Amino acid sequence: MTTRRGFLKSGALALFAASLGGIPNFLAEAARSSKLVRPYKKNKVLVCIFQRGAMDGLMAVSPFTDEYLKQARPSLFMSAAQTASNPLIDLDGRFGLHPSMRAFEPLFRENRLAIVHGMGSPNPTRSHFDAQDFMEAGTPFHKGTPSGWLNRAVGLLGHEAATPFQAVSLTSSLPRSFYGDHAAIAISSIQDFGIQMRGNQQGAKLASQNFEDLYDQTSSSLLNKAGKESFEAVKMLQKIDSQKYVPANNAVYPNSSLGKALKQIAQLIKMDVGLEIAFAESGGWDTHYNQGTANGTFARHVNDLSQSITAFWTDLDAYQDEVDVMTMTEFGRTVHQNGSHGTDHGRASCMFILGNNVQGGLVHGTVPVLAKENLEDGRDLPVTTDFRSIFSEVAGKHLHIQKEHVLFPEWDGPKIGVMRQS
Repeated sequence: MTTRRGFLKSGALALFAASLGGIPNFLAEAARSSKLVRPYKKNKVLVCIFQRGAMDGLMAVSPFTDEYLKQARPSLFMSAAQTASNPLIDLDGRFGLHPSMRAFEPLFRENRLAIVHGMGSPNPTRSHFDAQDFMEAGTPFHKGTPSGWLNRAVGLLGHEAATPFQAVSLTSSLPRSFYGDHAAIAISSIQDFGIQMRGNQQGAKLASQNFEDLYDQTSSSLLNKAGKESFEAVKMLQKIDSQKYVPANNAVYPNSSLGKALKQIAQLIKMDVGLEIAFAESGGWDTHYNQGTANGTFARHVNDLSQSITAFWTDLDAYQDEVDVMTMTEFGRTVHQNGSHGTDHGRASCMFILGNNVQGGLVHGTVPVLAKENLEDGRDLPVTTDFRSIFSEVAGKHLHIQKEHVLFPEWDGPKIGVMRQS
């Protein structure tokens, strides 16, 4: 058995799990059982997916009528013409969705899926590490910010839930977005729970003890506001023995890291354990070499992204009014392809927002004609929409968070209208 480390960051409760493979059976019964006592009310849930590596937004959602893009990408340009092999999915006469994202088309046509193009950070760094740090902290010009924007969102929800499942990341360690003073957990797989304190010399020993013993031996100040109620919720999960979880409506999740993560998030939502903010991630978007077009590395990744999110949405069914899904990526790729049939680090990209309260069926944002004089530094799609304008609007409309100056310090920019009015 291989354990994956979780940690406490500024009082945030972090759990880790050792994955034995497959989906834990106890979650299936919890999701189905009518006898289970559900101690937490049904909440609005925001699910954030970070596409690490910088997705090429110009290939995911391509302005296919732009002759400058066609010239800049002689082997990567894709057409929406029906005579083409594996054409783009024409969304509005200008933008085409990558054919490997066909699972998204019905959601877009139903006005549930919105796309925001030309989005990114005002900080021009092309460093993956720095750009991800700035985006997850929500402070693009302050590297030392101690908290992440999603952790601040937890604090602005107006309550501290008596559950460790209010903010959950389905990752092996706590993401930068969840650093801060408010309770958040990182779980690589919801199975064989343990707990460990970063910097505590007895952490390994404590990890092997049960939750009551751990609570009794650890100061209440260290555990912050996550008290006995937290352990009761975990015990509730651990005591359930059941058959394997079966997604609703014949939803089929990809057998990928993202598919598995979203499958477990769906189960937590159905169990009504108090989840309000969930986080997952998808890697492999740094396409410097042999990016491909309808087939290849990029096509495989967008297929996994769209299939995973669509399966998650199909599985939720009756919970869809309560859930929004939002993707993000640190920056985009160059307009021109490179000599290795790939693209290099650029500036703006695009993102996807899914929900019944979303102004879907539209490509929001501004993408200029891709002539050299319109490009940032003469090479990149310019950032025309600050990521904070999108994140704050989604959090405000969906989670009813209003204190934008706390959520995103030193920012008071405009919204773009990606969410419907309440």
